Amino acid sequence: MKVCVFDVGLSVMSTPKHFAEKLLQIKALQINLQKPYTWASGWHSPVYCDNRKVLSFPYTRDFVKSELANMILDKFPDAEVIAGVATAGIAHGVMAADLLKLPFIYVRAKPKEHGMGNQIEGVLEKRQKVVVVEDLVSTGKSSLQVVDVLREQGAEVLGMCALFTYGFPVADEAFEKAGLPLYTISNYKALMEVCEEQKLITPEQKETLEQWRVDPGNWMK
Repeated sequence: MKVCVFDVGLSVMSTPKHFAEKLLQIKALQINLQKPYTWASGWHSPVYCDNRKVLSFPYTRDFVKSELANMILDKFPDAEVIAGVATAGIAHGVMAADLLKLPFIYVRAKPKEHGMGNQIEGVLEKRQKVVVVEDLVSTGKSSLQVVDVLREQGAEVLGMCALFTYGFPVADEAFEKAGLPLYTISNYKALMEVCEEQKLITPEQKETLEQWRVDPGNWMK
């Protein structure tokens, strides 16, 4: 698979912090210890990540497209199909697939209730090698459900690439159990380093944020 991708001029080590800074600048990443956010799971969180905002910023969008494409080329050079996780992973997956000139499909959380009743949209052949693109990994539950769907349809899922992960222990365990490698452009550790360097948080706040990451389900209880 040969493709010309953007040269972003960054070392592998600098990319996670650089992208965390970009996400903070466009307010895709926000921290609020005074008024924590409530996730759909019911968890309370002092951090909120909305990577959909990336789509509204062309240069950040180009950065993400390039990073995802480079990541897939480096980690999964045998990839034959890119699969986006509906809905937030679709746009990012499409951009990477377009740059790589690979087929794209996306996977719904559940089958459609009308029409063909598809859960996988697009063309997927049995035994094709698939890389899943996700926007955000929290617990990993919904992301890995997509992997299960693809495997049930006969796909060989090589791994997953995402924009950001909180690095929860529960997610690490889930991906290890599923036997699936996960690679992300940025992560919670990089976010904390940027916030500390730019004095966006105090040492006490950093400690609180680290406590939340270790056990988010019981935070504020």
